Amino acid sequence: MNTKTITVPSISCGHCTNTIEMEVGELAGVKNVNAVADTKQVTIEWESPATWDEINDTLQEIGFPPQQLIQL
Repeated sequence: MNTKTITVPSISCGHCTNTIEMEVGELAGVKNVNAVADTKQVTIEWESPATWDEINDTLQEIGFPPQQLIQL
């Protein structure tokens, strides 16, 4: 099982967290999604057939892109 905690700057309320949990949680292979409005963090647990790319694409599509690391 894979687990990743990300920061999503566009989270502003409970509706945002519910949307993320519902939409990402519907992907095949996603086992758990926990979004917290106060910290703007989302923890996602998944296994095959889900992939991080698929999860990331879903977050982008629903308007909650994760904060990207800047590589120099």
